[in-house]
Amino acid sequence: MSTTAHAGAIRSRLSWPNRIVMHPLAKPTLFAALSLPMLYLVWAAFADALGANPAQAMVRALGDWTLRALVLALAVTPLRVITGWSALVRLRRMCGLFVAFYASMHLLAYAWLDTGWDWAEVVHDTAKRPFILVGMLAWVLLIALAATSFNGAVRALGGKAWQRLHRLVYLVAGLAVLHFYWMRSSKNDLTEVSVYAAVFIGLLGWRAWRRWGPR
Repeated sequence: MSTTAHAGAIRSRLSWPNRIVMHPLAKPTLFAALSLPMLYLVWAAFADALGANPAQAMVRALGDWTLRALVLALAVTPLRVITGWSALVRLRRMCGLFVAFYASMHLLAYAWLDTGWDWAEVVHDTAKRPFILVGMLAWVLLIALAATSFNGAVRALGGKAWQRLHRLVYLVAGLAVLHFYWMRSSKNDLTEVSVYAAVFIGLLGWRAWRRWGPR
């Protein structure tokens, strides 16, 4: 039996949600969906559709999409366990890589549009402004996680060490919410911050309960 036929035979025995996730088009579809916000922002920038302060709108939108991608990445495991859609695990890596991508675009947009590529000013801002400092730390951790997300890194580090390293995503979530909170606190606009904080607490609380709660 050929590899394609064997894969098709396996898919035929799965539940329909798992069959959809196992379809060869599932990953390209997810890639296209997660790329759409970036494509829209590029179009909006050229079409002058970002409002009165396009630089601020671009930086903030990229930060928002970083948080949304992080929620999606952290939701994969609870959704997989609760629903039994085990095939979702094959999409988790791509979600995580898009978190790192949007975080990097957020940082580059700030460095370009806020400082004009003045890296000395970026360093000065990082040391002077706590919300930028925690954002930078979250970005560094995300890059480390993205760089070690591939199978070769798992083999090189060993499964347990790799898992310990990738639990830093929980710290990233906390730093991301703190970054967002400090950015919005001066404007007394904490509604979105509260929503993200509640979602992350729920996702991380589910993991803690599943690991240490009653069996």
